Amino acid sequence: MVFSVSAGAQDILLKPHGPSGIYMIGERVGWTMSAGPSSPNLTYTLKRNGAEVVASGPVVWRDGEALVETNADAPAMWRLEVSTAPGGELVAQAGAAVAPEKMVGEATKPADFDGFWSAKLSELQAIPVDSVLTPGAGGRADVDYATLTLSNIRGARVHGQIAHPARPGGFPAVLILQWAGGPYPLQKSWVTDRAAEGWLALNIMPHDIPCDLPKNFYDSLPRLLKDYQSIGDTDRNRSYFLGMFLGAWRAADYLSKRSDWDGKTLVVLGPSMGGMQAFAVAALHPRVTHLIAHTPAGCDALASQRGRAAGYPNWNAGDSRVAVTAPYFDPVNFADRIHARALVSMGFIDTVTPASGIWMAFNRLAGPKEVVPMIETPHGHQAKPGQEKAYNDRRDAWLAALVSGKEPGGPPSANLPFAESGK
Repeated sequence: MVFSVSAGAQDILLKPHGPSGIYMIGERVGWTMSAGPSSPNLTYTLKRNGAEVVASGPVVWRDGEALVETNADAPAMWRLEVSTAPGGELVAQAGAAVAPEKMVGEATKPADFDGFWSAKLSELQAIPVDSVLTPGAGGRADVDYATLTLSNIRGARVHGQIAHPARPGGFPAVLILQWAGGPYPLQKSWVTDRAAEGWLALNIMPHDIPCDLPKNFYDSLPRLLKDYQSIGDTDRNRSYFLGMFLGAWRAADYLSKRSDWDGKTLVVLGPSMGGMQAFAVAALHPRVTHLIAHTPAGCDALASQRGRAAGYPNWNAGDSRVAVTAPYFDPVNFADRIHARALVSMGFIDTVTPASGIWMAFNRLAGPKEVVPMIETPHGHQAKPGQEKAYNDRRDAWLAALVSGKEPGGPPSANLPFAESGK
């Protein structure tokens, strides 16, 4: 595999030593760099786990090529950054993983983690569901569409949209959970397209606001709500993510109690912050059968204390109160409770949701699991067309199998130097 990245009028080509981008301990990790007929003045930085600078300096060209490499002496993620000058414009980047199946991180799970979530679920379940369905036009004759609200803790509401095939029957269900940003409205097609495939599909907001108002409503929301990830970050009982996770659990529970659910297949699916929520729901709700998490956020929440790059929600782990709160919402700490079959992806050059933390969450999953390592892929909103194809193809294959009543086939793992888990 060769990566081509524009650097001014030239293309910088990066060819990894190992085409999968995954190495075993003892192998030499590296890249061969080329830049066509001339050799531009560039600098490189090599980082371990996205934070620790291990090597840096000018790119040394010999016969139009340059070599950057290091010893693979321990489980870690590696990141190569090529710039026009120290601290200058980034013109090329690449990532690699060393023995990622051995990346588990340090123990950060609070002793009362299970008790905390059990108490919060009890608090939620003591509140009547109070579901309100408002039928609407879904834009497809073969699909029934409605908006939905449900009760949440402390007077809040869960807002979403739901669709299913316009015929009687029991349908497999999918709960779609949203990425960060905005807030923003939900698009009808996100559920109607799944319903047309045969799903009972529910897509919810991560916020206590309507899901289908004009864009100017969301644009005019207070700045505080747009910075929601920091709300309550010093208190587990006031964290914004507490209501978000419990609202997602209530949505899954609502699906599991509908008469048109087939009683067999309940999928939780989400990218980034949606994947973070999906981990929590899959861990906490016993009816969830499958987890599909694309570059899940929140993993390894205390990474900055351990010399690793942290990602969204970008909690300040240097604050002792945040360091106590964050582990209650870290997917790594939910993972060992998840026995549902899981599909998890990570991008090797993703700085929003670093791969090191996602590997830690993946490795702790207790059930059958499949990983989609994307060697050349940044975070979703930064990815170019085709860079997320490996994940999209596997997600679509999983959903196509599940909606037809089958389990997904085995992963295309021939290019991985370690075996997939099939327990």
